[in-house]
Amino acid sequence: MDSSSDSKHHMMMCFFLGMLFFCMVVESDAQLSENFYASTCPNVELIVRQAVTTKYQQTTITAPATLRMFFHDCFVGGCDASVLIASDNGDAEKDAQDNISLAGDGFDTVNKAKLAVEAQCPGLVSCSDIMALAARDVVVLAGGPGFKVELGRRDGLVSTASRVDGKLPGPELDVTGLVDLFASNGLTMTDMIALSGAHTIGFSHCDRFSNRLYNFSALMPVDPTLDMAYAQQLMQSCPRVGSDPSVAVNLDLNTPNVFDNVYFQNLVARKGLFTSDQILFNDFRSQATVIRFANSAEEFNRAFTSAMRKLGRVGVKVGKQGEIRRDCSAFN
Repeated sequence: MDSSSDSKHHMMMCFFLGMLFFCMVVESDAQLSENFYASTCPNVELIVRQAVTTKYQQTTITAPATLRMFFHDCFVGGCDASVLIASDNGDAEKDAQDNISLAGDGFDTVNKAKLAVEAQCPGLVSCSDIMALAARDVVVLAGGPGFKVELGRRDGLVSTASRVDGKLPGPELDVTGLVDLFASNGLTMTDMIALSGAHTIGFSHCDRFSNRLYNFSALMPVDPTLDMAYAQQLMQSCPRVGSDPSVAVNLDLNTPNVFDNVYFQNLVARKGLFTSDQILFNDFRSQATVIRFANSAEEFNRAFTSAMRKLGRVGVKVGKQGEIRRDCSAFN
């Protein structure tokens, strides 16, 4: 081979390597980063934390409401703040049957944080990033672990109620159903069990678990895996006839406003409110992890923070995808 051929071959190799490196840089630039706003809005975390703290001091419902909303958003079309969109026709994601019960305090928390951020960094920080930060902040305010939040998400351009069907875990799911649903979002069984621990705060309404009290089966009206004293207590709050649909029952009967590992201790004591809670202890595949978390708050906190970071990566829009909404409840 002559020298000119060698030179051309060398140049072509350099070109392809250069293009490969360029593509790798573009790809890496499109990923989430903990310091995404370091040069454009360096105080974003402080701004959000102050707004969330003010809201939490007004009502502790802020914590479970914001955390649940983040989870519901990520599991439907990815973490893109599509759940925040309001529709005049009542056909947005938040209007779906599984989302109607999302507490207004969660929406209010993110909207107030967005207003505060816009005042200092207009048009730069996405609603989806603000929601991710707020979800972390409410966990800390309720006594849970802190962790670094990756940023750089962009807000989605689609929000329809029809997308929600089958995407969120119902209170009646068994372990196989839970594992499959979480796996479809890149999350492991350990992630699923750890994220279920978010039920250490918050509440539910009677219609979500009353089947365990009155019509579990033809032979056993009361779910036999439910502690009987706890079942009696729930029956007083949720009578078979004339039950008030607005009655709220704490998911964690012992420390309902504290983010801790008592939820898992309740499962061991057969005091999980939902079937999908209690099954985590009843099923041998997940039981050992439940016991481990019940015995060690440190183990639970470590698994929860890891799972939250993984959850925050689900279906994210980055780079030139999506948009940065000016108003979290409306597309630009």
